[in-house]
Amino acid sequence: MPASRLEHAPRLEHVNVTVRDPDRTARLMGALFGWRVRWRGAARDGGHTVHVGSDEHYLALYTGRDVAYTAEDFAKRRPLNHVGVEVDDLDATEARVVAAGLKPFSHGDYEPGRRFYFLDPDGIEYEVVSYAAS
Repeated sequence: MPASRLEHAPRLEHVNVTVRDPDRTARLMGALFGWRVRWRGAARDGGHTVHVGSDEHYLALYTGRDVAYTAEDFAKRRPLNHVGVEVDDLDATEARVVAAGLKPFSHGDYEPGRRFYFLDPDGIEYEVVSYAAS
């Protein structure tokens, strides 16, 4: 049965991502996307987690206790390719990405929308897309 026919269609509620510093990443996501911290606290194995996002969706940002992460821990496609974020105003979001000292790349303008990508300080890739009419 197509999702549109389900009474409560499944939806993506959150993605849990390991980062070096959950608080730093949460501040960045707030500055770029206007997201808020929904929760923060102790996590498995003595780690720390921050949930940042909207009322409906969020990123769970996790770090382990006493872990010394390396660049290899955040190598692209191990296993995450990127996190996709939909915005209404792509140009304004890109300006915030640049103001945060990050470098947008791989701009695309094709159906069904416009997009660009950037890497956060941990090397995690984000795709920012807008389906708003240009």
